[in-house]
Amino acid sequence: MDYIKKYEKWISNENIDKITKDELMKIKDDKEEIEERFYTDLSFGTAGLRGKMGAGTNRMNKYIISMATQAIAEVIKAEGKKACKKGVVIAYDVRHKSDEFAKRAALVLANNGIKAYLFEGIRPTPELSYAVRRLGTQAGIVVTASHNPKDYNGYKVYWDEGSQILSDIAARVTEKIDEIEDIAKIKRMDEDEALREGLLEIIGKDIDDEYIEKVKELSLRDEIKKDIKIVYTPFNGTGNIPVRRVLDERGFNNVFVVKEQENPDPNFTTIGYPNPEDIKTFEYAIKLGKEKNADLLIANDPDCDRMACMIKDKKGEYIPLNGNQTGAILINYVLEALKEKNEIPSNAVIVKSIVTGDLGKDIAKSYGVHTVETLTGFKNICGKANEFEKTGEYTYLFGYEESIGYVYDTFVRDKDGVIAAMLIVEAAAFYMNKEKTLLDILEDIYNEYGYYSEDLFSLVLEGIEGKERIGRMMENYKKHYLTEIAGAKLTRITDFENQLRRDLLNESEEEIEMKKTNALKFEFDNDSWYAIRPSGTEPKIKIYIYSKGKNKSEAEEIVKKIKENVLDKLHSIK
Repeated sequence: MDYIKKYEKWISNENIDKITKDELMKIKDDKEEIEERFYTDLSFGTAGLRGKMGAGTNRMNKYIISMATQAIAEVIKAEGKKACKKGVVIAYDVRHKSDEFAKRAALVLANNGIKAYLFEGIRPTPELSYAVRRLGTQAGIVVTASHNPKDYNGYKVYWDEGSQILSDIAARVTEKIDEIEDIAKIKRMDEDEALREGLLEIIGKDIDDEYIEKVKELSLRDEIKKDIKIVYTPFNGTGNIPVRRVLDERGFNNVFVVKEQENPDPNFTTIGYPNPEDIKTFEYAIKLGKEKNADLLIANDPDCDRMACMIKDKKGEYIPLNGNQTGAILINYVLEALKEKNEIPSNAVIVKSIVTGDLGKDIAKSYGVHTVETLTGFKNICGKANEFEKTGEYTYLFGYEESIGYVYDTFVRDKDGVIAAMLIVEAAAFYMNKEKTLLDILEDIYNEYGYYSEDLFSLVLEGIEGKERIGRMMENYKKHYLTEIAGAKLTRITDFENQLRRDLLNESEEEIEMKKTNALKFEFDNDSWYAIRPSGTEPKIKIYIYSKGKNKSEAEEIVKKIKENVLDKLHSIK
């Protein structure tokens, strides 16, 4: 069905409400906008759903929420009566319509005879992961668009182990979505009836208290001075209460909150694009940090599954740590503390994504800890925690990826900005007692393991044409890649979509044991490498570059040369 017919079908559907139809009528003469909203259906994948809000099949709206939830209900019903009784726990963030979407999902489930546990208000995404395991539900849903701009929303699904669904469950949900003939006819149970029938239960404080206690139990060193000065910003999101509560109950009382970004604001008025990976988002935190002479600035994204930080240097300026650097510091801190206590398991493992740097891996190796790599996303990282729990092959300690996501331990099976915030504050305080900052610790790490440099950049290509060009870029790059950059020779190519790794030195080829994903990795004989992949949630192609050198300037120069060559190559593909 072409996009005009799909548009007309929504306009003529008697089950579509007037407000939605009025929104669509406003664009009746704008074919480009109609095409954008209806040229495709918002696809349900392992990241669930994410998109701009609005009317249409390629937008996030209440009908799309109902459709996805009905499909999930069908999958759960196929699991049997026990799965329906176990139910689904639902959380949501601060975005426009998140509360409405969450309640709609709960009442669609209730109408299918599946119990829904709905949080009474906004909660961080990692608490949803904890709640799935704590309540023993069959699934979990969180309504969030994480760090995307204000006009986005999303819908992530978790399975009974507390981690995000993988492709097997996603495929079953997609199959059920395809069977739905009219998404506007999906029924919901009346809220009062659902409460009376015990098919809807509102939850909150008890789960909050248990989750906070579990986070605090992850403390590695408590006998330290806690007078470190911290500026914290939750970016108007869900981290405000849990992060501040954990730090306060741990005795870190010099915490100053960015007032303009303290309370929920779905418009993210002071930020625009609430992604703490972007240093520009720290503008207000830096200002408050200088005012308070803070030692450390920390920020969470709106659903509080990510954490970023900046450290005050000797000149009083704030220096950002990227995800790989923060991950390396946390791994070093955790393993150092566990070694002191003789508590590193003999089969301990850390897990990182294929596009995350190797510094954390080198640190772990020095402590006798193995590293396992997975495809990008914590659904895969924590999928390994699930796997190791069953097989006993490894004891999962820590998972992380370069996009400022970390989790220590396994009671949460997703990245956790609350745990990460507590640990980075604790580490900073511990090293401050030794008259060192986290910048000093990072330099110590580089001196021991070699200087690592990196860059991550994206080419944003929106719309239909952009999507098609990204596809052409990936296909072209598989056949026409760079064999030499600045004197360094290509040694290995990994094609994750075809599950093959080619060794150019030995002229050999091997299969890799990872699920298919559209990504390519190129390794060179100077320990540098880069990877290319389309984003799973945004209209962009992402390029990750890593190098290792004897010193900072050498490592940075290698990254610069790779970036120049790769960009020239990508721009040439029209």
